[in-house]
Amino acid sequence: MWRFTGTDVGQNAELIEAGLGLGMNLVDIADVYGLDWGGTGFGACEENLGAVLRARPDLRDRMVLATKGGIVPPVPYDSGAAAMRSACEASLDRLGTDRVDLYQVHRPDMFTHPSEVAAALDGLVADGLVGAVGVSNYTPAQTRALAAHLDAPLVSTQPEYSAACLDPLRDGTLDLCSEMGMVPLAWSPLAGGRLMAQGPLAGGRLMAQGPLAGGRLTEQADENGGVRPELLATLDRLAEREGVDRAAVCVAFVLAHPTAPVAIVGSQQPERLRALQSALSVQLDRNDVYDLVEASEGQPLP
Repeated sequence: MWRFTGTDVGQNAELIEAGLGLGMNLVDIADVYGLDWGGTGFGACEENLGAVLRARPDLRDRMVLATKGGIVPPVPYDSGAAAMRSACEASLDRLGTDRVDLYQVHRPDMFTHPSEVAAALDGLVADGLVGAVGVSNYTPAQTRALAAHLDAPLVSTQPEYSAACLDPLRDGTLDLCSEMGMVPLAWSPLAGGRLMAQGPLAGGRLMAQGPLAGGRLTEQADENGGVRPELLATLDRLAEREGVDRAAVCVAFVLAHPTAPVAIVGSQQPERLRALQSALSVQLDRNDVYDLVEASEGQPLP
């Protein structure tokens, strides 16, 4: 779960309680959350979560608390040692805790040497401020470079991954998870809501998805945010077969990879969290997942 832009402590606590009760125990946020989605500013989501944890301290031990740092508007990125230390300490203050379970570099800072980033992360672990470290939006090469300088293991990487965004399948991210034992934390498993478009639509132009598409445009629907109509149709066929809604099949696809990804969902409605739990009952076989890949990329696999 993530994205606590609401300021009502009671409602936020209800949302967290609902998620934890469903077995959704990862609460993943970031210091920059709050600059979007109706938030009030930098750090707002951490402050809102911190207010819940102060009011309901019993919830803290039931969750894996994760946050991220390294985005510094308008720079935009700073993963230097001083910046990372400052960002982590500020996050802890907003959250009202002395330790987070997982601290992640939110986006790669291409102008900070990975040895400096590693030193900062190792220092946070050594000082007991964080339990483990990970990365977000890193390429496999960037992940390897950082890992080469770290004493602490990288336990997670957080790519965008969904039936509409297959990059981690193709760019080596999930392969690297298999190699290094990292857990993939998949953000936007519903493609930012684009996979919830009303259905295959006619007319317009659509940007083909996936690396095999080569970025070419196809004469298909564009009103569904660049998601191929045949992908939506395949999702709906599987949803009807499984007796669930389309969102549950989307999440089940993410969970189906052998690296055992965690799907990070952003719904602010407890009833939607309950509906998404049905993804655990969805049975996708090899034909199903490859049907989804082909529908997403718009061409048969070789």
